[in-house]
Amino acid sequence: MRKICKGDTVIIIAGRDKGKQGEVLQMVQDGKKVLVSGVNTVKKHAKPNPSKNEVGGIVSKTMPLDVSNVAIYNPETKKADRVGIKQEDGKKFRIYKSTGKTVEAGVK
Repeated sequence: MRKICKGDTVIIIAGRDKGKQGEVLQMVQDGKKVLVSGVNTVKKHAKPNPSKNEVGGIVSKTMPLDVSNVAIYNPETKKADRVGIKQEDGKKFRIYKSTGKTVEAGVK
């Protein structure tokens, strides 16, 4: 079970976007990297491709972050938190380490 999943609200704890929050859009490279909305955007120069009807120019693109540089956001404490995994009756679920309550984000 992963500690950070798609749909979780996370805070960036390292890098140039430190302190920003966003939602995890996608897990990349077998869970080693995450795409976070509105964070780590870069400008890419794209060539025009007439066969795909793409125009050229400078395009903003969201790049993946390493999962070690993000922490899950705890709305109760309004801070970054660590995640633990608890098992009861054969079912695993994620909990916040600071409060012990279950993580409800990521389930839609």
